[in-house]
Amino acid sequence: MLAEVTATRYITPLREGGSLPGLVEGDDLHTYVMKFTGAGQGRKTLVAEVVCGELARRLGFRVPPLVTIALDPVLGLGEPDREVQELLRSSGGTNLGMDFLSGALGFDPLAFAVDPEEAGRIVWFDALVNNVDRSWRNPNLLMHRGDLWLIDHGATLIWHHNWPGAESSAARPYDASDHALARFAPDVEAAAAALAPLVTVDLLAEVAAEIPDVWLADEPGFDTPDDLRRAYARPLLARAAVIHQRITGIEGSK
Repeated sequence: MLAEVTATRYITPLREGGSLPGLVEGDDLHTYVMKFTGAGQGRKTLVAEVVCGELARRLGFRVPPLVTIALDPVLGLGEPDREVQELLRSSGGTNLGMDFLSGALGFDPLAFAVDPEEAGRIVWFDALVNNVDRSWRNPNLLMHRGDLWLIDHGATLIWHHNWPGAESSAARPYDASDHALARFAPDVEAAAAALAPLVTVDLLAEVAAEIPDVWLADEPGFDTPDDLRRAYARPLLARAAVIHQRITGIEGSK
């Protein structure tokens, strides 16, 4: 399971994100970018962050370490911003934290070069999880100590917003024409050959096990959190084998 920390101080909101994430300090004295159950799509956004972040890490991508953060809403009492107060008040309990990469720079496709192999791996992964939020307008990539890091996976796995239609939704192609790395001739075929065989039932079960039970409880159509965990794994397993053939919008894609 993810490491557990307790928020001891709310530092500042990060207004670049639509769900108003914030910087917090944990009782381990680390600083985290915190995403809240009371924001936006709520706990489903956090589930997507865990599934995609932990899957990416196991496939060899650089992703900030994730933790669960216990939040006492009392931390919001001294906040002058009413929106922040309401967000903290509605997010008591278990939230999600990502290690804050101090000194990291936002990726600019006009300022940094990415080789076709790395670009292909990232495009393939984004196609796998149907990431609609890695465009050149909003890359959700960071340059940290010379390396490219993946962040912000809340806008993925869109099929989990409508489980009855999940199978048909997960079978759809992925349009990469707007992808932040489309201009770097991503080698998607090589990425698929290297990564698709790694996406197994066991790996996906390991990833899904990282999701806290509290974010899976009371989902309509599922009796237990483990039933829902298996539902998260099934579309990814099926998609991994074929998604490279369904990526459109980049040269050489099928």
